[in-house]
Amino acid sequence: MRAISSVCGAADGSVADRLDVRKEGAVYKFFKYVLLGPGLKVVYRPWAKGLKNIPAEGGAIMASNHLSFSDSLFLPLVMKRKVVFLGKSEYFTGKGVRGALVRAFMSGVGTIPVHRGRGKATEAAVRTGLQVLANGELLGIYPEGTRSPDGKLYRGRTGVARMAIESGCPVIPVAMIDTHIAQPIGKKVPSRHQTGVKVGPPLDFSHLAGKQDDREVLREVTDQIMQAIQRESGQEYVDRDAGAVKREMDRASSGQWEGELGD
Repeated sequence: MRAISSVCGAADGSVADRLDVRKEGAVYKFFKYVLLGPGLKVVYRPWAKGLKNIPAEGGAIMASNHLSFSDSLFLPLVMKRKVVFLGKSEYFTGKGVRGALVRAFMSGVGTIPVHRGRGKATEAAVRTGLQVLANGELLGIYPEGTRSPDGKLYRGRTGVARMAIESGCPVIPVAMIDTHIAQPIGKKVPSRHQTGVKVGPPLDFSHLAGKQDDREVLREVTDQIMQAIQRESGQEYVDRDAGAVKREMDRASSGQWEGELGD
């Protein structure tokens, strides 16, 4: 494995790596410009503001709220540059025809599989994200760790801060607008509701170089990133883990709720 440079976007790949990138780029363009993109633009008429805040080259972290599965569709659709997302590995392990289709789709839109969780899983995801940034690519990440269960913005996880500090790359706050209305959670049939994307000014944390293991710094930086996302999205902010809230809601709907879970 290539060493990750501390300078954002400074890594240089081998010939084989570059050939793989070209192949992946061809699949990405097919999905964006032929198979999915044209139809999505006609049906959902996505709008975008602040695209000038996305750097023309070099690595950067696109830190977004997460309202719908379709967020990973609509963000790349309005951008010129390719964005690489970190996605849960379950998207790539499904069986049968449906599993094959989901796997092809996630690969086609530029998703890298990572195992969700804490400890080693988190470390592996961070290292994967840093490699993407060192390659000079745009990394798409959802700091909440999961889709919002009710349209609100929840507390971010600190992996995004660690990658920002360790890589030295800027963080671009992104707000997905109304994608949860166009593609509601649990609904198989989407609605024809217009979606939008708002991109805020870049956040620079390069002055914190070397502090990627300081928990207080990581928490503070993550909170700053979430505040920047909220300024663009206008969502109500909840200082709790979205996954814990989602589990509570699932238990309540099944009649098994026994009280509030701790964070």
